[in-house]
Amino acid sequence: MRKLALLFITVCFLLACSNDGTGKQETAHKHDSTAEQQKKDTTKKSIPSETKKWIGNTEIKINYHSPAVRGRVIWGGLVPYDAVWVTGAHSATTLETNKDFKMGNKLIPAGKYALFTIPGKEEWTVIVNKNWNQHLADDYSESEDLVRVKVKPEATNGITERLNYEIAQTGDRAAAIMISWEKIRVSFPIELSN
Repeated sequence: MRKLALLFITVCFLLACSNDGTGKQETAHKHDSTAEQQKKDTTKKSIPSETKKWIGNTEIKINYHSPAVRGRVIWGGLVPYDAVWVTGAHSATTLETNKDFKMGNKLIPAGKYALFTIPGKEEWTVIVNKNWNQHLADDYSESEDLVRVKVKPEATNGITERLNYEIAQTGDRAAAIMISWEKIRVSFPIELSN
């Protein structure tokens, strides 16, 4: 038992030290996220997940709960069209940066925010909201929105069983945040301050 605990602590330490500021991205789930594991994924619960990436001296971190498709109708079913969605499950998905960033021509101070979306058939609205500590969209208030950006959903070739966030560096001080689930992907750009 002690060896197992020591192995667990060692793995956690190595994972925590793996981001060396070179723009590498880390995604952590409480399960193995390989394609083989996803085939075996029988967890019915939404899994607490985190994606983070350093771009220069800016860290971008997204915390969310990752629900699974499990044969359900997602768009227009589990996730209604034209309604504010927590873009995950349970508590609000959070977007956190240690530097100011610009989204949709709006400068947003470094800090922690809620990330909501309003999915539509032809267009989505991505929302950054001041109140990051929310359960689902129960406490959501449009008056606390910092910015809203319109984006187009894209169809994917394959199915993404669990909701997934990715952060891709698109320039020296630019990134795209991608949200994929079922057969849809949306992406929105952010520009990082020096």
